[in-house]
Amino acid sequence: MNNDGLIVSSSPHIKTKEGTRYVMLDVIIALLAPFAMSIYFYGARSISIVCVSTASCIAFEWLYRKWTKKSATIGDLSAVVTGILLGLNMPATIPLWIPVIGAFFAIVIVKQLYGGLGKNFVNPALAARAFLFSWASEMTTFVEPGSKLSLFGNVSAVDIVTSATPLASLKTGSLPDVSIFDLSVGNVAGCIGETSTLVILVAGLYLILRRVISARIPLCYLLTVAVLTFLFPLGGVGRFDFMLYSLCSGGVVFGAFFMATDYATSPVTPWGRIVYGVGCGALTVMIRYFGAYAEGVTFAILIMNCCSWVIEKITRPNRYGLVKEKKEAVKNA
Repeated sequence: MNNDGLIVSSSPHIKTKEGTRYVMLDVIIALLAPFAMSIYFYGARSISIVCVSTASCIAFEWLYRKWTKKSATIGDLSAVVTGILLGLNMPATIPLWIPVIGAFFAIVIVKQLYGGLGKNFVNPALAARAFLFSWASEMTTFVEPGSKLSLFGNVSAVDIVTSATPLASLKTGSLPDVSIFDLSVGNVAGCIGETSTLVILVAGLYLILRRVISARIPLCYLLTVAVLTFLFPLGGVGRFDFMLYSLCSGGVVFGAFFMATDYATSPVTPWGRIVYGVGCGALTVMIRYFGAYAEGVTFAILIMNCCSWVIEKITRPNRYGLVKEKKEAVKNA
């Protein structure tokens, strides 16, 4: 028998055309929904923020790979996803030089210095957002939805929100002076991409149906937040109302579907994803309750990113065919 042309290699042996680029393209399509809502509520300013952020991420990745004489990777669209996520996590009043700094930190410091896509141990967009709180005033200055800011206009001319945000009200044990409906559709001041909970849920469902993300992480994340806020409401408000406002306020839904599910920084084992999602939800509530900052999504996910490797190690299944002694050796490895 002529075996010329036969190649024996390790599994898997099934090939598919759906690589990183296809996955990232699905994420971009899903992000178009909250992006469109940000334009509806905040006008052309949302376009300039997201475009500057995305263009900066692409440019910094290309320049870094060019400078280090490595192959170009902008074609996998991961830099585009990072740029859109970073832009949507900013308020409409943000000066346009801040997304540029955030893009540099996300792409060069968090992603490329560790080897590129898949080798970063924390989510680049979230790490950049946490870093940008060095400019706390700019990152926490919001305008009312419907302000319709111009593309590059002066944001100081619009009315700045000076009243307590929904999360700040919840932290004091009182319900926000807005309805659940307004919170659900996005008619409340906040970061441009986190406003409409219903639209984010639809976009997240699209990613689940396309099998881009696993439902375990977002469901466990949101269920944990719901259970904890229902069992331990602050102040004398009703449990159910406090739970609903907690879920719809801030970026918990956006973070659950688009940030916590990052392939490189979340576990791949089924039980690991459950533990990871529960941990993200528990830390979010703890930071909201006991931290100085009213929102806890960013820091909760970043902390769980750092714990992802140990969660995966503990929850990995035993390989089929190993004897008991070898199984113990694998667990202790």
